[in-house]
Amino acid sequence: MAAETSAGRTVKVLFVDDEFIEFRSLKKKIGSLSEPAVDVQYAQSIGDALEKIKVARYDLILLDNRLLPNADFRETVPELRGIGYTGPIGVISTDISDGYFQQFPDYGVDFRIGKDEMDARTLQYIIREYVTYDVPDFWKDDYTI
Repeated sequence: MAAETSAGRTVKVLFVDDEFIEFRSLKKKIGSLSEPAVDVQYAQSIGDALEKIKVARYDLILLDNRLLPNADFRETVPELRGIGYTGPIGVISTDISDGYFQQFPDYGVDFRIGKDEMDARTLQYIIREYVTYDVPDFWKDDYTI
């Protein structure tokens, strides 16, 4: 699921949440993140996100679990996948304890995370895990032709 990216490239993240204050909060939390460089864009609805994805490439989507008029990620993520987005999608929510969150892989979700857990260090980990996975140097000999 992880795509290899070149060192030093800006990672483009689409944050989809119907509450703009959540976007502002995320931007403030990750303001101290210097590596990798992250460009976070905002979409207020799934329709807005679909339009943005059609015209720009995103390395990662962070999607609020509940977006009106959709019920939850079980409706919104298939819409994102349906237009051809193949990158990682993380569902964020105030409460990720509901039983239906256990079904997230069935809907094309790569990971889930609580909004209270999201900070610069967590986003950096998510990017390393899902976007910029690098093969350790001692493995590279195995892949050199």
